Amino acid sequence: MAKAAAGQNGPVPSREVSRVQQGDGLRGVVAVDGPAGTGKSTVARRLAASLGARYLDTGAMYRAAALGVLRAGVDAAEPAAVSAVVARRHIEVGTDPDLSRVLLDGEDVSREIRGPAVTTAVSPVSAVSRVRELLVAQQRRIISDSTAAGGGIVVEGRDIGTLVVPDAPLKVFLTATAAQRAARRAAQDGVDDVAEVLRAVEHRDRFDSSRATSPMCAAADAVELDTTALDVDAVLGKLHELAVARGLVVRAARGRT
Repeated sequence: MAKAAAGQNGPVPSREVSRVQQGDGLRGVVAVDGPAGTGKSTVARRLAASLGARYLDTGAMYRAAALGVLRAGVDAAEPAAVSAVVARRHIEVGTDPDLSRVLLDGEDVSREIRGPAVTTAVSPVSAVSRVRELLVAQQRRIISDSTAAGGGIVVEGRDIGTLVVPDAPLKVFLTATAAQRAARRAAQDGVDDVAEVLRAVEHRDRFDSSRATSPMCAAADAVELDTTALDVDAVLGKLHELAVARGLVVRAARGRT
């Protein structure tokens, strides 16, 4: 697994992001994996927007499934019951990076799925093999539709490069120290107790990386990028640079000077 260099002494702004020119387009799939707090949602969405591509947040789909389970009053630790509930739910996700809505049975639940109850339930729900089977099939259909006419899509999650799109031409696995990820998540959610957030982050890391079905891990051919000391623009710039190097970015026509 290749590793991209990162700064060591604090957030490093990037000039690479300036290379994204108006009209540049993405062709194919960029898979962005990694644990919570690495910045993958933010950079994946911004990369898609900057390259006129579609964007798929697979984590939002599992959160919608978890919300469906909670609303049904089903114990998230009961795989058979969870599978039955999720199979009956209709989950839709938008792929516009500027307006990514999540619908559960026709209701917009984009905000509700980010609540603490869903955050607690999503790991056990997403560990159920039948749930992953159902949602991975849907994710693959969305990806296929988005790239059918030569388009591009940035897909983020925890098993995109290893399971959902194992043949993606660019796979990136984002990492960061648990402490840094907890600090980011606490700031994002307005939580003062960073120590408690850190415990939650470490618990989910253990759960997601040790589950029997599709555990979170980097694909053998993924580029690993440590975002601990990088700001969002720096990470975005590195992802764009990788996409260009893999021949996935179609350059817009440049005017002559």
